[in-house]
Amino acid sequence: QLQLVESGGGLVQPGESLRLSCAASGFNSDYYAIGWFRQAPGKEREGVSCISVHGKTTNYADSVKGRFTIWRDVAKNTVYLQMNSLKPEDTAVYYCAADPTVGNNCQDYEYEYWGQGTQVTVSS
Repeated sequence: QLQLVESGGGLVQPGESLRLSCAASGFNSDYYAIGWFRQAPGKEREGVSCISVHGKTTNYADSVKGRFTIWRDVAKNTVYLQMNSLKPEDTAVYYCAADPTVGNNCQDYEYEYWGQGTQVTVSS
């Protein structure tokens, strides 16, 4: 059974960092594109960062470029999102998603498998 489990969310102050993990089970996630998405209250879900099959390419939303980094740990079957210099506007539920057919794309409607999400709150 294909499963994605996010962890690492929490409450931090502006300027601090968090590392989110997306642990995959039931499949080899290296053969899937993995995306991180977020949804804030009252807003549409948006793509934050995505990594293609085998990690060949990555992309980032303009709002997080230079602050967030996505990468794979193939041995752990896990994808990470390092979030630095967090801002209050980064507050949202963060989801990871997987799909075997997506290329270098960070559109949520193209991802088939989803985790349950982890809350990130940035507040002083």
